[in-house]
Amino acid sequence: MSKKKIIKVGVFGVGRGRSFMGDGAKANGLQLVAICDKWEEKLLQAGKNFNVETYTDFDKFLKSDIDAVVLANYFHEHAPYAIKALEAGKHVISECTACFTMAEGVALARAVEKSKRIYMFAENYPYMNFNQEMKRLYDKGEIGELRHAECEYVHPEPPEVWARLSPGFDHWRNWLPSTYYCTHSIAPVMYITNTRPTMVNAFVIAHDKDDPGISGNYRVNDTAATLMLRMNNGATLKSLHGWIRGHGVYTRIHGNRGLMENARHGDRQRLIVSKDYDIKEYEPHEMVYKPDFPSDQHIAKSAGHGGGDYFTLKAFADAIRTKKQPFLDVYKGIDMSLCAIQGWRSALENGAPYPIPDFRIEKERKKYASDHWSPDLNEKRPKYKAPLSILGKIKQTPKAIALSKKVWNDNGYKG
Repeated sequence: MSKKKIIKVGVFGVGRGRSFMGDGAKANGLQLVAICDKWEEKLLQAGKNFNVETYTDFDKFLKSDIDAVVLANYFHEHAPYAIKALEAGKHVISECTACFTMAEGVALARAVEKSKRIYMFAENYPYMNFNQEMKRLYDKGEIGELRHAECEYVHPEPPEVWARLSPGFDHWRNWLPSTYYCTHSIAPVMYITNTRPTMVNAFVIAHDKDDPGISGNYRVNDTAATLMLRMNNGATLKSLHGWIRGHGVYTRIHGNRGLMENARHGDRQRLIVSKDYDIKEYEPHEMVYKPDFPSDQHIAKSAGHGGGDYFTLKAFADAIRTKKQPFLDVYKGIDMSLCAIQGWRSALENGAPYPIPDFRIEKERKKYASDHWSPDLNEKRPKYKAPLSILGKIKQTPKAIALSKKVWNDNGYKG
């Protein structure tokens, strides 16, 4: 990295943010300078471990000697901090939702354009080895043009693990409506095929009181969601995400000349490419293999999320150095985030269709600049307040609340 300009980075959020502090960042010439978090005990420990400046005040953090900000803070709070960082002249890589309301999406798109800084949507799932290989094959025309896709991010956890991941009654994981965590499933398809969603119909699997992983600790949201998307080339995409049983990450691309997907069982990094007919002489009908990463094998394999974290940072660093917005730019981040918001509206109306407006276009943005509809617990205005579950208010048992409190206390969370 001695030949490349070092990029000084500050990380906001020392939990998930640790993935942006280690060897993958260093290998891409990203030098950790400062970290910021509201949880002071964890912040100080991380500061000691990485020997960097620590801040509990985001505004003071922005005044430190940093070129770029990594936003790994709470899921529903990214856009306001991204806008602040952009206004302070910092490049931004933001974890995965870009905006939590339609109005935030409008403000974020405008802020990126005004700042002329790099903004990257930190979706790491497109950069897993099998998804990168599918993009290579798609770009070569191996399976033709997208006609239908299926994608899944299914992540069930036992009550104790869930409680450890979501400390506090107001932690976003405990109340987030089930359509909102959709980017891990949608992003790979957008990345592979370079298409965008234009319409969503969504359905929710309600809070399952008979599944101990759902009802065994404090949670007031639903189990999972399915989104049906119309893409801008006319194709359809089915996204399943949430906490039903059967852990796994899955991407399936139906083209008009073939099919490719990663394995749903066993070693999920295996890729399956199939063609029923219209093949050349001696060309196999089906191939099953485990692809390598396109570069940087060793460091990628040691990074988090199946190598995705490394390549996400690589794309961000390359964008800063070339002064060109990355593929996963602010508009694609907003596209995916609007699927969550409009999807929740659809689910509350039993699957009614809702448009995914294109916020690249100012005329489209203006229609939503005052749309603050949100399930955020801090939203108190009745006309903007969205419900947390299709069942209404979910009441948790004293046993479930007691388990959560014990886990939180054991992990140092005092509330």
